[in-house]
Amino acid sequence: MTLAPLLAAPFAIKLHVFTVVPAFFLGTWLIFFSTKGARRHRAVGYVYLTLMTITAITALWIHEIPAIDIVYGFGPIHIFSFVTLSGVVGALRGAWTHNIRMHRRSMLGVYIGGLLIAGTFAFLPGRIMHALVFGP
Repeated sequence: MTLAPLLAAPFAIKLHVFTVVPAFFLGTWLIFFSTKGARRHRAVGYVYLTLMTITAITALWIHEIPAIDIVYGFGPIHIFSFVTLSGVVGALRGAWTHNIRMHRRSMLGVYIGGLLIAGTFAFLPGRIMHALVFGP
C-alpha cells in the first residue's frame, strides 16, 4: 500500500478521497450503530450529508477513464453524483418534515448508491484507489 498514486492525483481526486473516507465511516455508524433521532445522530448526520454533497460534486470533476466518458467527459459512474445529491435532498426533507420513511430510504440510497456501489467502481484495476490499496 502506497500513497503515491493519491499524492500525484489531481486536486479534485484528493478532495474527493478526503471527504468520502470519513463519510463512509460516519455513514456506517449512522445506519448501524447510532440511536436514531438522538442529538448526536442528527449532528453527525449533518456532517455526513455535507461530506457526501462535497463528494458528489467533486466526482463531477473526475475524468480518469476517457474510454467510458461518453458525453462531454461524463460517463455512467457520474450518475451516482446526481443520485447522491438527490438522496441528500430527500434525507434532509424527510428529517425536517418528520417523514421517517423518506429519510430512511434516502439515507440508505446515499449510503448504498453513493458509497458502496460507486465505491466498488473506485477499486477496479486501473483506478487510483486500486493502486493505492493493492499496489500498481
